[in-house]
Amino acid sequence: MAEERRFRSASGVPIALRQRQHSASCRELAVRGPRLQLRSLSAATSAVWLAAYGLFAVSENSMVLSAAIFITLIGLIIYLHFVKIDQESLLVIGSLGIQVTSSYASGKESTTFIEMGQVKDVVINEAIHMQKVIYYLCILLRDPEDPQGVSEVVPLFQSSKPRLDCLIEVYKSCQEILEQRKTAPQSSEIK
Repeated sequence: MAEERRFRSASGVPIALRQRQHSASCRELAVRGPRLQLRSLSAATSAVWLAAYGLFAVSENSMVLSAAIFITLIGLIIYLHFVKIDQESLLVIGSLGIQVTSSYASGKESTTFIEMGQVKDVVINEAIHMQKVIYYLCILLRDPEDPQGVSEVVPLFQSSKPRLDCLIEVYKSCQEILEQRKTAPQSSEIK
C-alpha cells in the first residue's frame, strides 16, 4: 500500500512524501524533491559559455573556451554526483533498525543503517536559522554508558528540508513502529 502526498519544503519548493507500508512493523517513507530542471541547467551553462566567448573575443586565446567547457562539464558532474539529492528515504523496520538513504541525481545512493537497539527515540527538533524557526526530524541514539542519555543526534531529510506538516506525518509513522517495539517485549514477558 503506497500513498503519496504533496507538501512544501522550508524554502517553499514543492516536495512529495510517499509512504509505503510493507508490514505492520515495516514502513518506508520517502521525500522526493523537484527534479533537475533542464531550463535552469541550460541557462547556467549558456551564461558561463557566453562569458567565456566574451573573454575569447577580447583575448583571442582559444584556451579560454576550452577551459570554460571543461570546467562546466566537471562542475556539472560534481553537482549531479555529490550535491543534487533527488530523494531521501527512511525505512523503519521495528525488529531490525532504521535505514536512511539519499539518492543523488546521478543515480548514486548513500545508505546508513542504525540498529534498533541504538535508537532511543525519533523526535522533531527546532533550530533558529536566519531569523526563522526551522523544524527537522532527527534520531536520538542511545548512549551505551548511560541508558537515559543521548550519545548522538542524527538529523534526517537534510536536503529536502520538509516543513512541519510533512515532518509530523513521518514522525507519527515512526512513533507507531517504535511503540510496537516497546510494547512487544512486555507482552511476551507476561505470557
